[in-house]
Amino acid sequence: MKDQTSSNQSTVAWQKGFTIKSAGIPDYDANPADIETFQREGVVLLKGVFEDWVDDLRQGLQRNIHNPENFAFPCESNPDGKPGRFFDSYCNWQLIPEYLEFVSSSCAASIAGQFMQSDCAQFFHEHAFLKVPGTQRATPWHQDLPYYCVDGKKTATVYVSLDYADTEVAVRFVKGSHRWKKTYHPRGFSDGSNLNGDLSQAFEEVPDIEGHPEKYDIFSSALEPGDTIVFDYRTLHGTTDTKIRKMRRAFSTRWMGDDVVYCDRLGETSPPYTDHGMQHGDRMREDWFPFLWNKKITG
Repeated sequence: MKDQTSSNQSTVAWQKGFTIKSAGIPDYDANPADIETFQREGVVLLKGVFEDWVDDLRQGLQRNIHNPENFAFPCESNPDGKPGRFFDSYCNWQLIPEYLEFVSSSCAASIAGQFMQSDCAQFFHEHAFLKVPGTQRATPWHQDLPYYCVDGKKTATVYVSLDYADTEVAVRFVKGSHRWKKTYHPRGFSDGSNLNGDLSQAFEEVPDIEGHPEKYDIFSSALEPGDTIVFDYRTLHGTTDTKIRKMRRAFSTRWMGDDVVYCDRLGETSPPYTDHGMQHGDRMREDWFPFLWNKKITG
């Protein structure tokens, strides 16, 4: 997630319905132990799953970076005058062919469906990231769920590393935080401040994990290109401000399980979906958010 005050200024038309044929999506042979880890800890590492997709996803991200104004929600979260670059952009899966190919032809939907222990996997959106060498900007600790217009327990982000990342600069996760039954105030990436003003009636303050790391069971790992982290929307995660010495690119797809419904949250959500016709508690509409995996068909 990111600072909505700047990133939710869409530059192009985006995501108003799209049909994907799910029949050709391959199934993933999930290890039951990995699914158990995901359910217990809210995060699991899968080594090398998407090695064959790295080059294509890098090409797609390069399109995004080279002409950000041609795509949706480009965001620069590195303050002016600071070295490096922290860029991200999302909701471009219909606009960037490499992204669409990954969503519609990779096993990401199968991974999400199985790890969520859901009867189906419904696609929400994609999100691409870049930190260039010299960048020294932490991603603040946050959950993804409170940024979104959805609610539910069966959620999964399939995060693909597109470069090698040392443990010191890779994303860190607080194991088990998805089971705390807490929803934390969304925070801006540019300065870590709370978004949408004072929403203390709806959200709790993010705990000071950085100041008291001994209180938390933190997962972190060096990543190779093609390594994948699957994590729950509710799992707290962030990065340090360790200087980036090598290119850090990543591509995420976000998935919803069979208990996820539309949530009319206070303040603007990310993505800022409008004119969708859904009421609080409705299932997410299939013509905007396609079902790409079904347990009854593949299981």
